[in-house]
Amino acid sequence: MRLIDTHTHLYQPKFDGDRAEAIARCLEAGVDTLLLPNIDAESIPRVRSMMAEWPAMCRGMMGLHPCHVAADSLETELGAIEAELRARPDEYVAVGEIGVDLYWDKSTLGLQQEAFRRQVAWAKAFDLPVVIHVREAFPELFALLDEVNDDALRGVVHCFTGTLADAERIVEYGDFYLGIGGVATYKNGGLEPTLRGVRRDRVVLETDSPYLAPVPFRGKRNESAYVAHVAQQVADWWEVPVAEVAEVTTANAERLFRLKTK
Repeated sequence: MRLIDTHTHLYQPKFDGDRAEAIARCLEAGVDTLLLPNIDAESIPRVRSMMAEWPAMCRGMMGLHPCHVAADSLETELGAIEAELRARPDEYVAVGEIGVDLYWDKSTLGLQQEAFRRQVAWAKAFDLPVVIHVREAFPELFALLDEVNDDALRGVVHCFTGTLADAERIVEYGDFYLGIGGVATYKNGGLEPTLRGVRRDRVVLETDSPYLAPVPFRGKRNESAYVAHVAQQVADWWEVPVAEVAEVTTANAERLFRLKTK
């Protein structure tokens, strides 16, 4: 059984003491591919370090997270990230993570929208998918996607926590997917109707580690090996063996991110 963690921040300092051990636990759990979303200019070296140390396993993305958008640094941040992407476009599998977050700071919405549009343009130029973060901002995200979507755009809304109607609207944009993580295992996570109702060929699995650890690790540091627990929850709702969930979601991830089949 093969699993892909399509969204993990395993490069972050919380893993500096046991990153190699966390990688070993991934392999023990059948997780053989990790996709690393960048969040700002400062994290570029960390993403690249993991790509260099585990080249067969780790693939990077380049993007500016909406929570790292600020008026006094926007141009510097976007400039550094774009320069990295243009220098090595073949080494990255996506532009991300990008998006809209109105949970922490509503005052930066205009800047977030500008950053989103510019990064979507990069994705189209380099024929890469976008990896989208959205929190308390589905109407704003849909407005942006209505504006920029065309046949050249594909991507995933990661850590999806919306309704079935939200999920169906995302899938209707075309080549778009839903990233399902640890929230699926939470008693009040609300994702059961979505997972039972949405197209299975549009679901990929993730952890968003070190955040949002699934049950039975909720409240602790998340890690990529735990994507197996997310797969089991999806299997329970789909009423199929977990190996089938692994097969379907791995194929979906390989198709979206154009990963070489192992």
